[in-house]
Amino acid sequence: MRANKALVRLSAEKFVTETQRTRGGIDPETGEDTRPYRFGEFAILAVSMEPATRDWSQFRYTLERWLIPRPENNALVLKFQPVPLEPDDDWTDNLATCIQWLDSDVNKTIAF
Repeated sequence: MRANKALVRLSAEKFVTETQRTRGGIDPETGEDTRPYRFGEFAILAVSMEPATRDWSQFRYTLERWLIPRPENNALVLKFQPVPLEPDDDWTDNLATCIQWLDSDVNKTIAF
């Protein structure tokens, strides 16, 4: 899906990946929704580009800490994250490059 179809503020030049758990639930202690990912729960996001490219070997990688947060709660990862068709400064097609980014001190938010 084109990014702007998911959220109007996202670029029509990009696609989106949905970043939340497939099953919903409520934390019995806090009453919070357990479907969204929280920042700190993983390090790298890998996205299959097959739906856009029809090529199962195409992936894009980025850092979890670079993802866009939810406006209502910066501790949660935004449900739809924009992904470019081609690698850019925020997304790479090379896992080794993404691991180098992980080892760096670069902190930013991916472009949307």
